[in-house]
Amino acid sequence: MGKIMLINTNYCIGCGNCFMSCKNEHWNNDWSPISAPEPDTGQNWMRLDYVERGTQPKVKHQWTPVPCMQCDDAPCVNASTNGAVYKRSDGIVIIDPVKSAGQSQLVASCPYGQIYWNTTLNIAQKCTFCAHLLDNPALDGGSQRPVCVNACPTDAITFGEESELLPVVKAQNYAPLHPEFEAKPRVYYLGLPKRFVAGTLYDSLANEDIMGATVTLEDTVTHAQLVATTDRFGDFWFEDLEANKMYKVTFAAPGKMTKTVLTYTNTDKNLGAIPLF
Repeated sequence: MGKIMLINTNYCIGCGNCFMSCKNEHWNNDWSPISAPEPDTGQNWMRLDYVERGTQPKVKHQWTPVPCMQCDDAPCVNASTNGAVYKRSDGIVIIDPVKSAGQSQLVASCPYGQIYWNTTLNIAQKCTFCAHLLDNPALDGGSQRPVCVNACPTDAITFGEESELLPVVKAQNYAPLHPEFEAKPRVYYLGLPKRFVAGTLYDSLANEDIMGATVTLEDTVTHAQLVATTDRFGDFWFEDLEANKMYKVTFAAPGKMTKTVLTYTNTDKNLGAIPLF
């Protein structure tokens, strides 16, 4: 079945240990025939993406570790010549550090942007799931895991056999990053950011926040509804919403006039301060 990786972005604190451990393992180290030395700058075999969503004061942020996806339908394999990129029996995709010489087209072939060009060596390079450690357990004390997994202080990254981890993927609803690429990645994510709708209700006459108001979010197509109650600051949040949906948001509080607005989740929406009177 092969190896897969699970990344729970809810646990990622952006410490950079995954990136730094990867750099330490591959910079100036020749792990041929798996990989040639990674240059000290210009390549992030484990990339750490930061996303800030919404507008002040309704803002959320998230870190997302992004390695090579080791795709089962890898575009880089199809873009290579002379067998320069191949998939091992354990599912790991390897760029041959000798055969890939001069094949700069490999960089553009990756939809995830995780293939880099080494101008000094004239070869393409990327994350290998630390296949050299899997093949030689004595190199890392026998853990047989990528160094990013060992370095993560919050256990946000899990690595192992597909047969053991796929039940976790299904039970906890892990999902691939950018499934629209149709590359069949072997890295699965939990907690990838979805859209949110948030705002604040206040009494326009008393000039104070409204606690305990009812806010109803309704999908204008399916008419499915979510209901929230404003907190003591008058704030409400609806999270994990689908992108590019039209919603009707209704605000109601005892003794106040009901108000309704429409919002479209092409981005995360901060509806701002909403007066009720």
